[in-house]
Amino acid sequence: MIGSLLLAVTLATSTGGSAQALKNYQAKTLTLSVPVSWVHTTEESTEKFKAPTGEAFFTLDVGAVQTAGMKPQVCLDKILSAMGGGSWEPLKLGSNPAARRVNVDNATEDGSNKVRSTTYVGCNGKTTWSLIFSTDEKKKELYEPLATQIVQSVSYAKGK
Repeated sequence: MIGSLLLAVTLATSTGGSAQALKNYQAKTLTLSVPVSWVHTTEESTEKFKAPTGEAFFTLDVGAVQTAGMKPQVCLDKILSAMGGGSWEPLKLGSNPAARRVNVDNATEDGSNKVRSTTYVGCNGKTTWSLIFSTDEKKKELYEPLATQIVQSVSYAKGK
């Protein structure tokens, strides 16, 4: 039993899954925990973090609300509307609203490989953000707990 647990943790760690060491990362006025071993790049204003195995990555965009004094839920509703509405799962991160949507798309014409993209968006009335976590659909059990852990670590800078 203990050997099985140790093997599972070792496999998750070696393949980049949920048993990752995390570090705090600040993007503008947003802080979140990111995997230490993942490769970080920035293109224009989009932050990208990629697993060393290449099996998963996520992008992060952070912006400022243009209307002073906007309520967080109103802000989130505007973001969701701009993203086409649809079926978003409401979330609460800290005391602020957020939402989550999962899309699974064919990566090959025959549909044998699928890409799972989980989009998270949030707003505290001053800062907006989106995080898109992508991986092979076959690896979702390995990476979904990590994506959840990253998103649950989101915090806004005080007074920002």
